[in-house]
Amino acid sequence: MAGRAPFEIGDHKIAPGARQTVNLPVSVLSDHTPVTLSVHVIHGRRAGPVLFVSAAIHGDEIIGVEIARRLLRSATIEGLRGTLLVVPIVNTFGFLNHSRYLPDRRDLNRCFPGGPSGSLAARLADIFMREIVDRADFGIDLHSAAVHRINMPQIRVSTSKAETLKLAEAFGAPVIVLSKLREGSLRHAAQERGVDILLFEAGEGLRFDEWSARAGVAGILRVMHEMGMISRRVASRAKTKSLRATSSSWQRAPVGGLIRVFKAAGESVSEGDILGVIADPFGEVETELESAYAGVIIGRTNLPVVNEGDALFHIASTTSLDPDETIEALVSQLTADPLFDEDEII
Repeated sequence: MAGRAPFEIGDHKIAPGARQTVNLPVSVLSDHTPVTLSVHVIHGRRAGPVLFVSAAIHGDEIIGVEIARRLLRSATIEGLRGTLLVVPIVNTFGFLNHSRYLPDRRDLNRCFPGGPSGSLAARLADIFMREIVDRADFGIDLHSAAVHRINMPQIRVSTSKAETLKLAEAFGAPVIVLSKLREGSLRHAAQERGVDILLFEAGEGLRFDEWSARAGVAGILRVMHEMGMISRRVASRAKTKSLRATSSSWQRAPVGGLIRVFKAAGESVSEGDILGVIADPFGEVETELESAYAGVIIGRTNLPVVNEGDALFHIASTTSLDPDETIEALVSQLTADPLFDEDEII
């Protein structure tokens, strides 16, 4: 659009039709190494919404970094309307140390909106709010399960606007979980300022998996398509409808020992199905773990060694009558969609 103003962030101005990586100063390490919040800005020639995509608020949740990388290399976003802000690594400290936390052991996603004179976490949260959230109309935050657990691709959403649930459905993840906002989280702080966020959960801490990566990139492109930012048909509506989780709960270990799991993330279960067997190290006692109710497994432990009370299977009750059919169709779709050339995946 003629006369469209440049996009201003920090001390930088990005002209319409340009893209640039901007480094926002955050802190200095003890050895005097500077740490920045790096934001890749794509400022379209034509007016439109401002969308931010963020990853690695928890430093060990690296699948989001890969999703952000693939998104930025996608030809689909060329010629977009509006502005796209991509922050592949929010928590640089945790990312470098393969840790969920900041050096002071704070969880960044419990420190929003932060403040300019508080702890390191508070200052980083404040910079993110001022430079990213306050400039955006909408956001997508990428997460994974913790280390030794895995989540199937899912969208978690708490809406303050009617169109937010529509965007959650457009994302096309296998499951949509309506979840409450937690005090101190990015979603809570952003919603207080009028910016709704979709939280995408998929995969395992410190690990990549192709299903999660493809689901994340395809979902973001669909949201951009729904927002009118891109028009390529590759980003059109998902072929299958997301399951709606009406409730979810973790099923815990009734005893300690070694577990042999029989169900994977993404499988549907009926009440009474055997999820796994927990045995003592001598093989003298085996305890079957039965599903307490019907639903879809949206998260699961990957660690064979369990203590009594450990969370083992995250099961969501859904509104679908045949969840297996929907999950299988989505897996097939993600595998078959020609979203990327070979050099884009490498």
